[in-house]
Amino acid sequence: MQIPLQQYGALLANYLKPQWGAVVGLTIALLTSIALQIINPQILSYFIDTIFTGGEAQSLPWAALAFSAIALLTQVFSLSATYWGETVAWTATNALRSDLVAHCLQLDLSFHKAHTPGELLERVDGDVNALSRFFSQLVIHVFGNGILLIGILVVLWFENPFAGMSLTLFAGVALSVLLGLRSGAIAPWAEYRQISAEFYGTLGEQIAGREDICANGAVPYVMYRFYALLQHWLPVYHQARFASTVLWFSSVGLFTLGNAIALTLSAYLWQQNAITIGTAYLIFHYTNLLSQPIERIREELEQLQQVEASIYRIRELLSIQPRLKQSVGVPLPSTACAVTFENVYFRYQGQNPDEWTLHNVSFSLPPGQVLGILGRTGSGKSTIARLLLRFYDIQSGEIRLGEGAIAKTCLSQLRQRVGLVTQDVQLFQASVRDNLTFFDPHISDTVILEAMETLLLSPWLKSLPNGLNTQLGAESSGLSAGQAQLLALVRVFLKNPSLVILDEASSRLDPQTEALLERAIDRLLSNRTGIIIAHRLQTLKRADRILILEQGKVVEYGDRQTLLSQSQSQFAQLLNAQTIEHP
Repeated sequence: MQIPLQQYGALLANYLKPQWGAVVGLTIALLTSIALQIINPQILSYFIDTIFTGGEAQSLPWAALAFSAIALLTQVFSLSATYWGETVAWTATNALRSDLVAHCLQLDLSFHKAHTPGELLERVDGDVNALSRFFSQLVIHVFGNGILLIGILVVLWFENPFAGMSLTLFAGVALSVLLGLRSGAIAPWAEYRQISAEFYGTLGEQIAGREDICANGAVPYVMYRFYALLQHWLPVYHQARFASTVLWFSSVGLFTLGNAIALTLSAYLWQQNAITIGTAYLIFHYTNLLSQPIERIREELEQLQQVEASIYRIRELLSIQPRLKQSVGVPLPSTACAVTFENVYFRYQGQNPDEWTLHNVSFSLPPGQVLGILGRTGSGKSTIARLLLRFYDIQSGEIRLGEGAIAKTCLSQLRQRVGLVTQDVQLFQASVRDNLTFFDPHISDTVILEAMETLLLSPWLKSLPNGLNTQLGAESSGLSAGQAQLLALVRVFLKNPSLVILDEASSRLDPQTEALLERAIDRLLSNRTGIIIAHRLQTLKRADRILILEQGKVVEYGDRQTLLSQSQSQFAQLLNAQTIEHP
């Protein structure tokens, strides 16, 4: 796996351009620090030559003072470069995280069904964390030390061409060896990060389902899965670390060879009276200094193995395009709208091509009326709700809200005009107010309280310890299932949708809470089109029309009262028997 260098440049330019001021500060501090590191040994060489040749002793205190001042300034500018580098890194990585989160939220529901939250968390946070070095230390230590390396070699050429040529050859060989060894470790690090993502995905999944796991005695199986993942993870980590160790071992051997070359070269040139003792020291010092940028570059190249793997995975994630085509076409009505399914065929991704979740489904619901949908588990009831929110696109046919096809409607507008309440309500660890408004500060408390009053839920709100400021815990802790459903109804009411879909919204409630919920639903459906998906017939009393599905096909559709009057209709038979499959 090799990533072209221009992709590094494109990534850097994209996230460093907005903070050019900080980048300029980093560049100035970095270049100044490098220049001071090259200058200071010259002062020490002058100091040594002056003492050895018996030169003017009066200049030595000034040389010592200059050496100390430059050494101090070198540390100041190095610290400044590190500060600017970290500032740039965090700003760039936070921007990249935001882009990745926004991109993931735009992807289809099928993508999120295929990837666990833990895996996506590792992609968005773990991989991006690895890139913090790419934006800061990588720039400082690879780019900066590359300049330092060139600067040292240039000075050595001026001091003695033979020494400059010899150490230039050494530096070239050293870098070539290290670069050649680096490429072999990219694939193991990529595999390591992928297994890491799978591990955290599994961990998140098991933590979320811990109650069911413990209740059903599945702890041994879960531990076995962890054991299998860790067993697979360890040899991959060993392989990746072995490649890095080869780099370290090679660099140590190369630096030892470099010191030997410097000592031999200095001794030979001094014996030939080609250099002074100060220059001999200078060659040896610069050789030691030469090992510093090579070593730092080697360390960063070792990190770059992981960075390349992360960049590859990030680019792979960003390359995934949503299947849903965005449109800004037909506007939706702001009042109750008609719902029309016309010869709709739909199957989920990965489903057998010969099987359809919805097979030639057609019905028409007039505006302001309520449709009740019945059917066995897996008959396609909830799929209709997902299609109306356009979580998926159909393979054939057409779905219309009002006069416009939803495929030609702006997604954000569509999801604003369609409200969905399911039996599983997602709540956030925040206040009741934030959970009702989805953290929208523009919705005032007055509007929220009016909605609660309209839905006859003010007594419920007053029952909460701190009203709208009541803090909800993780996973809906602090609210019962019924209270969570009531909160979801207020959410939908605040959207003021044209179409309201209730998917088994009252299937798990006690009679008292269900009665409260039913009164709120009556208010919510007033002057709106509604779809109620249910297993229990008593929840369909308010329905104007009934749709019964079986294996994705419409087996009965019509006016509720008409179907009740027909003793042979499935709806009448179900109502008479008072039995229907429970989920």
